[in-house]
Amino acid sequence: MKNIDSRLNRRSALQLGGVVLMLGVQHIARGATIVAVRVWPSKDYTRLTIESDGEIKTRQFFVAEPPRLAVDIEGINLIPALRELVAKVKSDDPNIQGIRVGQNTPGVVRLVIDLKRPILPQVFTLPPVSAYQYRLVLDLYPAQAADPLEALIAEKLADKSSPSSASSAGSVTPPTPARDPLGDLIAQQTSKPPPLVAASLTRPPVETATILQGKTDRLVIVALDPGHGGEDPGAIGPGGTREKDVVLQIAHRLRDRINQQPNMRAYLTRDADFFVPLHIRVQKARKVQADLFISIHADAFFTERPQGASVFALSDKGASSSAARWMANKENSADLVGGINVKAKDAQVQKALLDMSTTAQISDSLKLGSAMLGEIGSVGKLHKARVEQAGFAVLKAPDIPSVLVETAFISNPDEEAKLRSDDYQVQLADALMRGIIRYFARNPPLARNRQI
Repeated sequence: MKNIDSRLNRRSALQLGGVVLMLGVQHIARGATIVAVRVWPSKDYTRLTIESDGEIKTRQFFVAEPPRLAVDIEGINLIPALRELVAKVKSDDPNIQGIRVGQNTPGVVRLVIDLKRPILPQVFTLPPVSAYQYRLVLDLYPAQAADPLEALIAEKLADKSSPSSASSAGSVTPPTPARDPLGDLIAQQTSKPPPLVAASLTRPPVETATILQGKTDRLVIVALDPGHGGEDPGAIGPGGTREKDVVLQIAHRLRDRINQQPNMRAYLTRDADFFVPLHIRVQKARKVQADLFISIHADAFFTERPQGASVFALSDKGASSSAARWMANKENSADLVGGINVKAKDAQVQKALLDMSTTAQISDSLKLGSAMLGEIGSVGKLHKARVEQAGFAVLKAPDIPSVLVETAFISNPDEEAKLRSDDYQVQLADALMRGIIRYFARNPPLARNRQI
């Protein structure tokens, strides 16, 4: 009898163990613990991130009038970390008016996000990656996105009509009314524009007198792409310098130099600290019909020894070296760290876009890369003396010469210090500007197709 009882108890214990295994830890635990909350505002969209040590489930519903988004987070109770979201929303956030949080029912916390304008929300979860645990992401996109090309044109027209710009040009000429600014600045070739002048550059540019003359009369747009941003810090130097910060500073300096040139304008894929998926960076450059695309990064390696700047172009025949392949794989993983919604409706369309490349685009990209590499070499060491090639996703605009510039090795303590210094950033921005001028001197932009 004892043997029978022993067998029954053992069988019961095994069955109970099987039930525990089937349920899993998330079902028998009290719930996930919130470890961090973050808000990333920008005019493009605002991202809210709730990081936890376990996966959490949500339900959400959107109310159009007044616009607000309610999100029920299941399996947790209200804790101070969630209340921090309320204080993290700033008054100048373009999209969020405020956040209310409360215990809706036992085990369910409700967030109510009051919005400043109609929003198309995306709510999704991300598995652990890099330094992050589980993440709940709320991306709040404006229902009516601004047209970046129209904004650039309006900005340039405002510059032309302002008294300060007229007096600085040596004459005060009233602006001519433009019935079609897009046509006036983009599609015409009826008159010669002023020669491109390299203002405040430390070295004299080459062939500046002939740049753009007789070739095109329109706004020449250079897309600048500061790498990483927001949830994705990029590489971090031994002194704590974040790649996303220094490349944004360099991009701002280069933007100012580009905007000083007649008939030129810089467009930044991100102008603040927020995350932009790789395919969206390409989309943005194409939407403004950019003539060039320059992605700015700060290299990193496992050891402190590597140093020097590099320039990369796209390859359709494999990487030019194992180092270039490694670099492309590292940069292409930015979407995993930054976090994209893989269930977005247009995911297939974006994949198709990133699969496109042309021989002509790669050829022009190599010319641009060579021009920039020659100028960068005058202000610092080069890691490679030639343009390298690999399958960088961010360089796959089929109709825009595109390069990726690794400005220095942020993992090298000496170069990290240089990247943080104003002097080096100024010299580097000047060198990149000279590279742009050198490229356009030999490859003037032609008339642009007006369709985006």
